[in-house]
Amino acid sequence: MRSVSVFALAAGLAAASACSRPPASYPDEISAWRAERDAYMRSSDSPVLPAQRATFQPLPYYAIDEQYNVPAGLKVIRGDDVIEMSTSSGKPRRMRRIGTLGFTLKGQAHTLTAFTEADDTSLRRLFVPFGDLTNGLETYQGGRYLDLDLRGSGVYELDFNRAYHPFCVFNPEYECPIPPRENRLQVPIKAGERNR
Repeated sequence: MRSVSVFALAAGLAAASACSRPPASYPDEISAWRAERDAYMRSSDSPVLPAQRATFQPLPYYAIDEQYNVPAGLKVIRGDDVIEMSTSSGKPRRMRRIGTLGFTLKGQAHTLTAFTEADDTSLRRLFVPFGDLTNGLETYQGGRYLDLDLRGSGVYELDFNRAYHPFCVFNPEYECPIPPRENRLQVPIKAGERNR
């Protein structure tokens, strides 16, 4: 069973340089991010089995919807709050709760817990695994993920248009964390990656 950092996808995607170009529109920015993911899934670092990479079809997504890009305030949890998070292999993974992200989506208040791996001392990125009412119907039954770069301000852009499926969807050799009960939203999140 392959156990990789929950941030492997984010680390594998190269950020496009925007130094000499005007800022892209939000839909263009999300489309470019999706194109980078498709290229990554066909690369040698991909979780997709080598024999399937060359013919791997673009990932399916919900239509880009700016309503699903919302600000979220991080309320930091003090102390060393480590949990055993379930995974697709059945072997728990030690994850540290960093704090709760409070946000409003379509007029309703919600919270999601942000994590890092228990042994991650860099704290450069937050991992937000979540479930919602699309799981098992339109999206992977085990939930989806968001990655957030750590910010000193404590205010984050929670962009569900960037929600993605775990690697175990593409290769059962990968061990993927399953969102805990506290991160199960009781609403459908019709944004981000979906089933084919």
